[in-house]
Amino acid sequence: MEYLTQAEYEKHLILADIKRTKQALDNAYSNFQNVVDPDLVDCYIYEVQAVQQKYKYLLKRAKELQL
Repeated sequence: MEYLTQAEYEKHLILADIKRTKQALDNAYSNFQNVVDPDLVDCYIYEVQAVQQKYKYLLKRAKELQL
């Protein structure tokens, strides 16, 4: 059985979170492009912005970890 160091484990988590966040961002963009109700337009604008911020943070963290 192979054990990961703390740094390897953190890198693994960051990469997995980047993948999930990228999918969430793609979904948010898709939802935004397909919505017609004005209230939902606002909702998806906020969702896209929130997920973009998370994605930006994760990419910055990945760069710090030299991924």
